[in-house]
Amino acid sequence: MPGLFRNIQYPWLPVARHVHLVRRPCQALGEPEVRPRRTDGWRTAIVDELGAAKFRGGWIRIHDSGDFFSDDYLLAWLDICGTRPGTNFYAYTKEVSRFRSLVEPDPPPNFLWVYSYGGKQDAALNPAVDRVADVFPNEAAIVEAGWASQEASDLLAVLGPQLVGVPANRIPSYLKRLAGRRFSEWQAEVDAAHSARRTRLRLVVDNTRSGAPQSRAAETRPEQGGEPRAA
Repeated sequence: MPGLFRNIQYPWLPVARHVHLVRRPCQALGEPEVRPRRTDGWRTAIVDELGAAKFRGGWIRIHDSGDFFSDDYLLAWLDICGTRPGTNFYAYTKEVSRFRSLVEPDPPPNFLWVYSYGGKQDAALNPAVDRVADVFPNEAAIVEAGWASQEASDLLAVLGPQLVGVPANRIPSYLKRLAGRRFSEWQAEVDAAHSARRTRLRLVVDNTRSGAPQSRAAETRPEQGGEPRAA
């Protein structure tokens, strides 16, 4: 791939709210997801570091497990891209609506992104139009689905075919939870379960108002083994 690939990590940067599935049975690369310990001066620190000659013409992946948690934070990264036009940037994101509003109308020429399945905004994605990434249980599943793997180089996520397959990390406990599903399939199951619970809750509230005897606690109790949780 052209240039060099670097993954700059600042473990004190905040993470996103829209990561709804699991942390990552895909690429366990760097710092765990953490809440911010400080936010002062981070933009200046990154701009200064990227001024080094070794970054010119290279590729920088923004985050390895976080996301663009606010408008201001995303705009700051766009400003960093503009400040360092000789360096290329890319990112995975689940912040679909935020990117639709702030990035897609006028993206920096040195910034590429791929939308990741497995978040609360999956329904807003259109794989016929959007560049999208999905985590698969293995390489064979990627090929069978007709997607293109980024296993050879993570840059393929933004420079290769539009449908990006990411093979799941071979951690037995993660693979067991994935249970042969893609992240998009797992997320769809979670969303369907949440929708069903909300529907039952509305029915219970309506029945209670009409005087019908119902046990609200019994009706709204989550199903056993329901929503997946972060490892």
